[in-house]
Amino acid sequence: MNTSKKVLIIKNIRREGPGLILDVLKKRHLGYTLVDLSLNDPIPKLSNYCAIFILGGPDSVNDSTKKIQTLLATIKTALDLNIAILGICLGLQALVKAAGGSVIKCVIKEIGFKDVNNDSFQINLTNDGKVDPLLNKIDFPSNVFQLHGETVKLSSSMKQLADSKYCKNQIVKVRKNAYGIQCHFELTKDMLSLWCDEDTDLKRLNKESLINDFECISIYYTKTGIQLITNFLDILKV
Repeated sequence: MNTSKKVLIIKNIRREGPGLILDVLKKRHLGYTLVDLSLNDPIPKLSNYCAIFILGGPDSVNDSTKKIQTLLATIKTALDLNIAILGICLGLQALVKAAGGSVIKCVIKEIGFKDVNNDSFQINLTNDGKVDPLLNKIDFPSNVFQLHGETVKLSSSMKQLADSKYCKNQIVKVRKNAYGIQCHFELTKDMLSLWCDEDTDLKRLNKESLINDFECISIYYTKTGIQLITNFLDILKV
């Protein structure tokens, strides 16, 4: 295990774990520390880490809870220290807000793999996204899994790398080494099954249909998730 290069993984709720992120870290022999803010785990000394992964959760970053304030403060410190960040879903929204953007409600909530018209949620690259190293060797447009009711408004210094029909800011670049992803490329089948049983929005949908939707794209989706996480670590040269 390469203990000289470690990453920090921040969970915001027990069920939303790192998924494919751990597969990539183990393959690259990178050490990691995992903390769960929903369990009041303390944030370790950030300067000990080369990167931070911030996972999803049901909170709003506009909440005034201790958990959200801790998360935002941690991100601001990491940005000041120039520590790389990859935020997913809530992690994206917290990153954008901490860096000077804002978070607002979606016009239409994106839940699962398909919209109300039974069309697949898809994301497409912008011109900036087509040349960004985070998205190397990945085919777009891409069908994706969504689980959010809020979206972000970017500051003038941020870049939109991917968009979609309903929620425009799907992948964003906040700093040279700080990115956010609204959809869940870290997803695995076991994670999806757990979320279907516990998440309020997903419990309103048919679990069997959701699992089938995942299985139809699982080979490509897993390959895409692994490539994206790999690209992020390649940017850091770790």
